[in-house]
Amino acid sequence: MFDRLRTEAEADAARKLEGIYHKGQAKAWDGQATLDELLARHGPITLPPRERDAIQGLFAVILWGELAAWKVSADLALQLEPLEAKMAATSQAHDEARHFYVMHRYLSATGEPPRQVGPRTTRVLLGALYARSLAKKVVGMQMMIEPMALALFQLLRESRVEPVLSELLELYERDEARHVALGVLHLPRLLQSMTMAETIDLYAWEFREYWRQLGMMHELEPYFQALGIDMRRVLEIGRTKQLRAISMLQDELGTPMPVLEAFVRFFDAKVEIEFPSDAGGPFTTRMRNVLLAAQRGAMNATWISKPSTP
Repeated sequence: MFDRLRTEAEADAARKLEGIYHKGQAKAWDGQATLDELLARHGPITLPPRERDAIQGLFAVILWGELAAWKVSADLALQLEPLEAKMAATSQAHDEARHFYVMHRYLSATGEPPRQVGPRTTRVLLGALYARSLAKKVVGMQMMIEPMALALFQLLRESRVEPVLSELLELYERDEARHVALGVLHLPRLLQSMTMAETIDLYAWEFREYWRQLGMMHELEPYFQALGIDMRRVLEIGRTKQLRAISMLQDELGTPMPVLEAFVRFFDAKVEIEFPSDAGGPFTTRMRNVLLAAQRGAMNATWISKPSTP
């Protein structure tokens, strides 16, 4: 934990990781008291059946995703060696525990809490939960799932579909934005210690998980439609937040990551095929959009906006 010599960049990253722990302590909120106060202020949760079912369906993903994140962050706190990274993971585990029990209480107030999620969503969550290396756990949770969770929080908060939920999600967003930093700051150290074979295995695993994540969006599409949320908007915000995490990681590494850039182009094209921007247009127009997405990459594709600070 203390014996390894550090470069100046590693020492700077360690200070930032320690800061995540202290910031988490300073900004921790009382989940039980907060939810009680929101329910008292806004009154009982009343929703039309269609909207209630959609919220139950979407937040089944959040509920069980928070449990998976709790388990992964607790595992990282156990396995990570540097003190500061261990502290940051411990802080995240505390946040995820609060998120899980508060969301369970909230969903109980809307009806019967969902006991399971769809098979495609299950595969995404299990991919990070049962990953066999620390690098895969960090990439899966901090660089892939957490940015998508932030996108869901933002979209549902902006929809104002239910006031208690909207105010809760502001607190969730604030916590989750800190969690992404653990991956950005500690992942470079894990990547630099990997062999070529381990690196190839990580990229193959990451490609598979991106593929599964896009499949999950098809499973969730009916819920977004029931709430009047456009799937293109869902994908735009989710990819923007993932791209920002990748960009921050490249800044920490001090070098571009061409494999991830290739992934971005591939999945931009796949999104354009499966969720076309011009769904009612002629075939030639849709194919041109696919080619443009693959050629330009996400930063210039028409369905993506520039990354912004969460």
